[in-house]
Amino acid sequence: MPETASQTPIPWHGGWYHRARRLPSPNFGARPPQARVDLVVLHSISLPPGVYGGHEVPLLFTNQLNWELHPYFKTIEGLQVSAHFYIQRNGAIWQFVSCDDRAWHAGASHYRGRDNCNDDSIGIELEGLEGDTFESLQYAALRDLLPALAQRYPIDHIAGHEHIAPGRKADPGPGLDWAFLQHTLGMPSLCFPNGILKNTSM
Repeated sequence: MPETASQTPIPWHGGWYHRARRLPSPNFGARPPQARVDLVVLHSISLPPGVYGGHEVPLLFTNQLNWELHPYFKTIEGLQVSAHFYIQRNGAIWQFVSCDDRAWHAGASHYRGRDNCNDDSIGIELEGLEGDTFESLQYAALRDLLPALAQRYPIDHIAGHEHIAPGRKADPGPGLDWAFLQHTLGMPSLCFPNGILKNTSM
């Protein structure tokens, strides 16, 4: 992935991105020795589904969500998950796990000939609903975050949860404009799922 046009190094504090709001999650572990962190996995999430703007997702990722507050929360009670990053509809970026560590975002998965994508990937959750569209401010946040990741890690692939766990997951779904990401990042199509991109609508 090419660097940003200015070629200015992006400050990192260890595996923590300086432009993100830092909220450490207890749900993480060490990466396997010699893991090559070359994959970014994009997800979508909202709690309750389709409801935006609250703090329920950060509460979930830090094991602080009150399961009694909504009937949907009871269906995921006890779930312990995390992502490295969460991008809200307004473009705000949160970080829960150092990118040097293994977040719990992928589950059972397989991509580019490897199992257990948590071991060597970085997970980014977009506030949204699978199949729905995303906001321009979220794409702007990705446009800043993804090149910053590529300055620190050997990112060669970007995929959705649906691509690393087909049949089990369907997010972020067709509402994500992959062609826009490819165009703004200048990455070859082979870095994306199937190497085939639709025309951008942005």
